[in-house]
Amino acid sequence: MATGGWGPGPGSGQPGGNGPGGQGWGPNNAYGPHTGGNPYGPPAPNPYPNPNPYPYGPPPGAPAPAARRRGSCLSYLSPFYLAFAIIRSAHRVATRLFVQQGDGRIVDRTVDRVQVARTVLGVLATLALILVYGVEKDRWNNAAEAGFANALITPFLLICTGPLVILGFILYAPPHLRPHMRSRLGAPAKAVGWYVLTLVVLAAVIYVGGTSFKDSLHGWQVYPFALVLMVAIFWGLPFFVLASLYSARSAFNTAHVHPMLPPVVTGVLVWVLAIFNLIDSGMPAGPPVAQFCSLLGGPLSVTAVSAWEVWRLRTRFGVTIRG
Repeated sequence: MATGGWGPGPGSGQPGGNGPGGQGWGPNNAYGPHTGGNPYGPPAPNPYPNPNPYPYGPPPGAPAPAARRRGSCLSYLSPFYLAFAIIRSAHRVATRLFVQQGDGRIVDRTVDRVQVARTVLGVLATLALILVYGVEKDRWNNAAEAGFANALITPFLLICTGPLVILGFILYAPPHLRPHMRSRLGAPAKAVGWYVLTLVVLAAVIYVGGTSFKDSLHGWQVYPFALVLMVAIFWGLPFFVLASLYSARSAFNTAHVHPMLPPVVTGVLVWVLAIFNLIDSGMPAGPPVAQFCSLLGGPLSVTAVSAWEVWRLRTRFGVTIRG
């Protein structure tokens, strides 16, 4: 009876049988006794032995940390490093005091980019008007002094006009929101207080340093006075300039009271500043078209950007003047 080659063979030792002694997988197999290993013999040795367990060479180790370059002690005493450290310190303090957007802070990067672009275009337009129509010898010095004076006078005009705008917002708000808005006047009041205190301290130190008071100091008293005077000049002046710029931009943190107050206050302030410049300096040089463009270009562009910001606050973030 046929077994298909897998059944018991014809007998022990018969050729071709699967039993003991046959040519199948028995002990008398022609390929040697089967010991449970590889039936084809031991594997050939690897001609390219790899001592590393990783299949493609040694595993990549952790990258060695880059050696930190440490400057010498003299580099920290260089004028450039000291100036950078002083400006950075003044910037941090001025930002902490005068750039606070409130608890419900609304950050719109698109508005920020448009404001920066408007500022750059305004500066370029001013420079172009001075270059084309300026006839005085010291026209560039006058323009720089006028710009610096505007940056310094803006916070004072803001202190005068800001409370009127805030009062109008509070009176226009619904009666049930007025106590809440009045309770949030602390942040603008603190910003104004810090600015006035900075101005008073800086002016007092510089005034005392320029009088004969320093001549009455003797011995060790000269060193504390000199230290205070150096701090007021080298740190106080940059801080005052940055505080003026940041307080004008944030409108002394009036966003704590209402998110729409900064653009509205800025729109009112720019017209007050234009009237102040017109009274102080008169019409700019050039033909009538250039005069009106120089006089009204800045206020109109700032008002347009402020109105667009108010519109975005209402349509994009659901903020209303009475809400």
